[in-house]
Amino acid sequence: MPRIAGKRAFLELLRQEGVELIFGNPGTTELPLMDALAVEEGIGYVLGLQEAAVLAMADGYAQASGRLAVVNLHVAPGLGNAMGMLYDAKKAGSPLLVTAGQHDQSFTFSEPLLWDELPRLAEPLVKWSAEVRRLQDLPRAVHRAAKTALAPPTGPVFLSLPGDILTAEAEIDLGRPSRIAPAIRGDADAIEEAAALLAAAERPVLIAGDIVAQRRAHAELAALAELLGAPVWAEGVPNTASFPASNPLFRGAMTRSQPVIRGILEQHDLLFSVGGDLFTLSLPHATEPVPPDLPIIHLDTDPWEIGKNFAASVAILADPKASLPELAAATRRRMSPAQQEAAAARLAATRRAIAAEREALMAKARAEAALHPLRPLPLLHAVGAALPPEAIIVDETISSGAGLRQLLKSDDPKSFYGLRGGGIGWGLPAAIGVKLAEPRRPVVALIGDGSALYTCQALWTAARQRLAGLVFLILDNGAYRILKQRTNALQALAAQTDRYVGMDLTDPAIDFPGLARSFGIAAERAATIEKALAALRRGLAASAPLLIDVVLDGSFKPV
Repeated sequence: MPRIAGKRAFLELLRQEGVELIFGNPGTTELPLMDALAVEEGIGYVLGLQEAAVLAMADGYAQASGRLAVVNLHVAPGLGNAMGMLYDAKKAGSPLLVTAGQHDQSFTFSEPLLWDELPRLAEPLVKWSAEVRRLQDLPRAVHRAAKTALAPPTGPVFLSLPGDILTAEAEIDLGRPSRIAPAIRGDADAIEEAAALLAAAERPVLIAGDIVAQRRAHAELAALAELLGAPVWAEGVPNTASFPASNPLFRGAMTRSQPVIRGILEQHDLLFSVGGDLFTLSLPHATEPVPPDLPIIHLDTDPWEIGKNFAASVAILADPKASLPELAAATRRRMSPAQQEAAAARLAATRRAIAAEREALMAKARAEAALHPLRPLPLLHAVGAALPPEAIIVDETISSGAGLRQLLKSDDPKSFYGLRGGGIGWGLPAAIGVKLAEPRRPVVALIGDGSALYTCQALWTAARQRLAGLVFLILDNGAYRILKQRTNALQALAAQTDRYVGMDLTDPAIDFPGLARSFGIAAERAATIEKALAALRRGLAASAPLLIDVVLDGSFKPV
């Protein structure tokens, strides 16, 4: 076995795991790693100016590439700065290896400056958390971390790396990676039980979760939906294109309002969730979203999610890519000629109803196009029509994104990424990670003005990386509009007085183009659809990133 320093061994282990980039913001405890990178040829380093932005970049890269992304942070404050974005990564199931430099172990008992128990800090938000105490354990720790992050259900893991581990030298066996095959096939009896329910259903409805896109199971789910004649909703907080937007059975993302969900589900006699959350909600309500007598079939790769809030009549631990064809075949065998005829009629009726809904949405967008100040719906409609089919959208529009998926060409599983966890500030840096993972595809980040300010430091990294074909489109309404909407939902005093404390960003107004230029990013401001589209075309053709500040209607009427 060769004698090797921990810092060089760590990089070699990452190469074994297929890692090509480390996202980081270094401090003194990371200096051994930075020294090793000075002579490293196979792994690049993406520098971010703040840890939240760094982690969100890695999150976007992990989601778009499907590979292990590595983040290196600086002791307890660095990990603390990243925790909000680590929460988002947990909710998205992003395969991240988050590392943080720790003080030399000979020093830690004295509790030096910036020290804390790093694994305990990270533990609530990761699948596995540990500190490497011996250099000989470093290979086992890195390989275990990578295997755990990439095993279904995927998610982030954490390793604390003390300085003495990275500077020490020893003869160590570097081992080799392990991978758990993800195509888990569902229990045969459960598949047959689910097929019996699906064949007999007269008004079934499907919910598609992110795992459908992650496992590239669009075609398999579409085939089942067409067999049943069932509409398909995306889960309430989707962060992928979990179903093709142009499919005539796609109804958009499920709402997060309990009464509205209840009204939708009461129209159906069977709910089949394929990796969908049941349900992620925003505010409490006395109404339960699921009718008590509605049968549920729940298929997921995560046993925790199955039956978590609502009991499943049939619970299937399975990969949708592997098991949906078996389920569709079993359902088809069980359907009588009369049931097949009813499903065909249901398919035609569902397509007509969804087409009418889409036309109504487009008509509303056309009707609002002439209004000034600019409204978000016609802007998103125009952007969707102007984007090339290979474009990727990164969405953190928050309150301005109603109908977004129906307005976009988000058909392939890698065409759309959205904020999953709800911790704002994710989208702007995540778009950088997505672009690094997909350098040949144009990437457009649709970001609310409030969200953009949380991680605006990421603009510097976009400029430093010279990311061509990356456009940041800021939907600027001068407020935390989502907070005003949520306040109104509480039937609070603010809705009566039209006075919203701490929710406006207009005194003073924020100069987003000036901010972008200070980080080295070209920027423009647009107050009309025509100017926004002209700037978008320039940005997509440019050899460097572009930020477009689109001024939207900032008025707000209490309801």
